[in-house]
Amino acid sequence: MIARPTAREARDSDPHGHVHGHGHGASVRVDRRSALALWLALAPMLLATVVGLVLLWPNAAELPERMPYFAEGAGSTHATASAAPDAETALVPARLDDGTAIEVVVPPEAMGQIGDGDRLRVFDVPEAAGYGSSYVFVDFARELPLALLALVFVGVVVAVARWRGLAALAGLAGAFVAIVGFALPALLSGQPALPVALVTASVVMCIVLYVAHGFSTRTTTALLGTLIGLAITAAVAWAATSGVRIMGTSSEESQLLFQQFGLDLSDVFMCGLVLAGMGVLNDVTITQASAVWELREVAPRASRRELFRRAMRIGRDHIASTVYTIAFAYVGAALPLLLVMWLTIAPFDLQLTTGEVVEEIVRTLVGSIGLVLAIPVTTAIAALVVPGAADADAPVEAAATPRLVASP
Repeated sequence: MIARPTAREARDSDPHGHVHGHGHGASVRVDRRSALALWLALAPMLLATVVGLVLLWPNAAELPERMPYFAEGAGSTHATASAAPDAETALVPARLDDGTAIEVVVPPEAMGQIGDGDRLRVFDVPEAAGYGSSYVFVDFARELPLALLALVFVGVVVAVARWRGLAALAGLAGAFVAIVGFALPALLSGQPALPVALVTASVVMCIVLYVAHGFSTRTTTALLGTLIGLAITAAVAWAATSGVRIMGTSSEESQLLFQQFGLDLSDVFMCGLVLAGMGVLNDVTITQASAVWELREVAPRASRRELFRRAMRIGRDHIASTVYTIAFAYVGAALPLLLVMWLTIAPFDLQLTTGEVVEEIVRTLVGSIGLVLAIPVTTAIAALVVPGAADADAPVEAAATPRLVASP
């Protein structure tokens, strides 16, 4: 018959004293007491999320009227450029989809971008006829290339991650529904920004974690660590926004929200800080929880302190790489601003403390602080939840190749 080796035999079969396992931690069984303690810690947060959804749910009567995208008498249509724009007249010959030949007024910033065959989105504005044509260039028609890029993204994710990738895409769609269906209307209806951000982030994390990674104690551990990390991020965001005196007026969209709808832009900025922290927190917490589970599988006799210490080695590497990711992502997004700063002759401290630059700095620092603190928190929770050190002679699942023993 086939007999499984004991932990000591599995250990002795490895010259380095390690027990090797495979899979995704299925052999690590969490006892009921630890699972119950985990859910008792998580339950108040989930209850607060549900209560927050009910209390903060936007009232349709309190929502502002939506703005029309087109001015009265104007309409949007697609056209195909027949040639490059004329630099003297600022007009480009084009044809509408029904074959009608037209000329399109092109702004200076788009003159060098349009070529023969480009698909254009144009407005028919009768009042613009004085500029040479009633058709005005608005933007490129990007539906087809954008759809192709999205299909490539979905194909790559599914091809590499398979069912897990498909589940992640489903979770992403659910998160989008939560943000569009709750967070945006709640902010526009005047609900407090920080509670809206926390409730939205909690709902999104429940969706994406359980849909992408399945219902398990490991996922629940990552969820608890993520929610604690979000609470830390929210506290730091509030302190930073208040202490640095962020006004949130750096973009035209922000100015529009203030002038037309009277929104508190610093609150909107603070909400954005919390929502921006969701992605990186989810990444590091699920990684740390998985690291502890895998370490327990291959080292069943290690103490909880040892598991925490080993997992934090992984976490420190993750901190370094993810902090770089956050910083470089914001550098890329703020590149035009950085170019203007480089061209401007002004004291460095003055440029560094202007509203636009400060917003980017605060985004980077707040997100990084929440990320860094979430890693030890999640690692500690996982080390407490996984089973304790196994007895030397306790059976180990999936630790080594089973040995054949002759039946009597």
